[in-house]
Amino acid sequence: QVQLVESGGGVVQAGGSLILSCAASGPFENYAMGWIRQAPGKEREFVATINWFDGNTYYTDSVKGRFTISRDKAGNTVYLQMNSLKPEDTAVYYCALAESYYSGIYLYDYFYDYWGQGTQVTVSS
Repeated sequence: QVQLVESGGGVVQAGGSLILSCAASGPFENYAMGWIRQAPGKEREFVATINWFDGNTYYTDSVKGRFTISRDKAGNTVYLQMNSLKPEDTAVYYCALAESYYSGIYLYDYFYDYWGQGTQVTVSS
């Protein structure tokens, strides 16, 4: 059984930083991992993704230059370093794992096979 366990969420003031982590366990083929968030009353929004083999990353425009996604291949763990946080970053953040090869960017929900339970990030103004 594949499990993704997130940690690191919390409450932070605007301009502050948080680091999220997500550890994957179980039998899987890992091609990419990503972070997706959902704010209250809004649809899920792609945040960042990392190719598990070559480490290539991609970010949504609103977090470029502020967030950094990274991975620990040996530990099957993905991280999201979030700096210069803004109130509009407030959301539940989910990590996800893609088990299939895709030649493009793992931008959409349907690319991901497994999801974590989510961790709340609240940025106060």
